[in-house]
Amino acid sequence: MLAVHPVREVLRAWPVLIGLLFFGRARRVDGGLWGLVALVVVVLLGLARWYTTTYRVTPEQVQVRRGLLRREVLTVPRDRVRTVDVTASPLHRLLGLARVVIGTGRSDRQNDGLKLDALSTADAERLRTELLHRPAAVTTQTPVAPGSEAVITRFQPAWLRYGPFSLSGLVIVGVVAGFLSRLANEANVQFGFLETVAGWLARTPVWLAVVEVIVLFLVVVAATSTAAYVVAYWGFRLSRQASGTLHIMRGLLTQRSITLEERRLRGVELSETLLLRPVGGARCIAVATGLRVGRGAERGGSLLLPPAPLAEAVRVGADVLGDPVPLTVELVRHGPRAARRRYTRALVTTGAVPVAFGLLWWFAGSPAWLALVALVLPALGVPLAWDRYRNLGHALVGRHLVVREGSLVRRRTALNRDGIIGWNLRQSFFQRRAGVVTVEATTAAGRQRYAAEDVPAGLAVPLIDQALPGLLAPFLDDRLGDRA
Repeated sequence: MLAVHPVREVLRAWPVLIGLLFFGRARRVDGGLWGLVALVVVVLLGLARWYTTTYRVTPEQVQVRRGLLRREVLTVPRDRVRTVDVTASPLHRLLGLARVVIGTGRSDRQNDGLKLDALSTADAERLRTELLHRPAAVTTQTPVAPGSEAVITRFQPAWLRYGPFSLSGLVIVGVVAGFLSRLANEANVQFGFLETVAGWLARTPVWLAVVEVIVLFLVVVAATSTAAYVVAYWGFRLSRQASGTLHIMRGLLTQRSITLEERRLRGVELSETLLLRPVGGARCIAVATGLRVGRGAERGGSLLLPPAPLAEAVRVGADVLGDPVPLTVELVRHGPRAARRRYTRALVTTGAVPVAFGLLWWFAGSPAWLALVALVLPALGVPLAWDRYRNLGHALVGRHLVVREGSLVRRRTALNRDGIIGWNLRQSFFQRRAGVVTVEATTAAGRQRYAAEDVPAGLAVPLIDQALPGLLAPFLDDRLGDRA
C-alpha cells in the first residue's frame, strides 16, 4: 500500500522530471542532480498523501479525510451512493491492491466521486458489497437466485474484428507522432529508421508514395486500434446480481469493476459510429443517474457493451430495459420538411467552399485546382444529408420514449418515461419557416437532454401529451381561455 502513492506521483510528474533533465543539459548544469531532487520531493508528497488519507463508513455516510497542511473532510450520505468503481492497474494487481471510486448522484464532468486508492482487494470488494447491497427494486428479464449472479454477456474473441473500427488507434498514433516530433526538435534525437523511410519515399513516384503512405497509415492505425481494444475490453463481462445491481468487469492490464444500481437506470442507448455501421457493430450505453458524462462513455462507467455485433447490443439493451420492443420498433419519420432542411444545410455549407476558392482564384490568383477539388464536397454532402434524415425518428413504446438521430454517430435512445422531468420546445427562425420543432426530453440521467429534431409542429404537443398525460393540460387550457 505504501508503494502505490509515491509511484503514482512520479508517473504524474514525469513531464516535469524530463523537463528538468533537458533544462540542466541546455544550461550546462547537472540536470541529473535537479531531477533527483525533484524525484525525492515527489516521492515525499506521495508518502504524505498516503499517510494523511483515511476513510470511515458509518450506517449513514461515507467520510474521507486527507491533507497535511490543509485538512479536508469529504462526506457523502450513503443513500446518495450510485456506483462503486473498482480499478486495479498492473502495479495494484502486483501488490494485491485496488482503487475505489464511489460515484454520487452528480453526473457533471467535474465530478469524479470519492477516491480511495491502494485498498486491499478484499477491502475493496467488501466496501463495494457494503455500499450497494440493497434489496432489488426492479423486475428484470433475467432471473437471479439469491446470493448469485446471472451473466448477461461476456467477451467473445469474434468481437476483435470490430477493434480496427474503434478509431482509438488514430488517437494513439497521433499522440506518439507528436511526442516523437517534439523529442526530435527539442532534444535533437535522430530516428534513423524514419529518415531511411523518408529518403526511400523521396525516390518513389509521387502517386505510388501517396498510396504506400496511406496503406501504411491504415495498417498502423488498425493494428493499434485492435491492440487498444484488447487492452481495454479483454475479459469483459456484464452480469446482474441478486441485490438489484449490474456488475461490469473488463480490462487486460488494468482491470476495472463497476457496480451500478438498476433502480438508477433511466434507459439505454445504442451507439453506431460511421465506421462500425458497415461491419454491423454497435455499443450499448446505460442512461443512468450518478455517472459521468462527456466523451468516452467507458470512462464514466456507463458502457454496457463495447463494440460488438449489433444483434448482441440489441439483446443486451433489451435485457437491461426488460423490454426488447423499444430497440427494434419502427420509428415515426419526420417528413419531407425535415429532409429538405438537411439537404439545404448540406448543400449550402459544402457549396460555400468551392465558391470561396473560386473567388480567391479570380481575385487573388490562388491555384485553380483548389476550387476544382472543392467541387467534390457538395457531392459528399448529398449522401450525408440523406443519411442524417434517414436516421431521424421517434416513437412511444410502452414505458419508453425512443429517439434516434445522427450520421457520423447514430444514436438510438430508449428513455424511461418515468425518468423524464421536463420538456423543452426549441424552434429557430428557419424551423418556424419550415413548420418543424425540436422536442427535448430532460432527465437527471446521462446527457440530461435527449432531442427529437425537426418534428412536424403538429406532432410535437401530442407527443409530449402522450408521453406524460396531463402535463401540458393547464397550459393548453390557459391558452385556449386567452383566445376565447
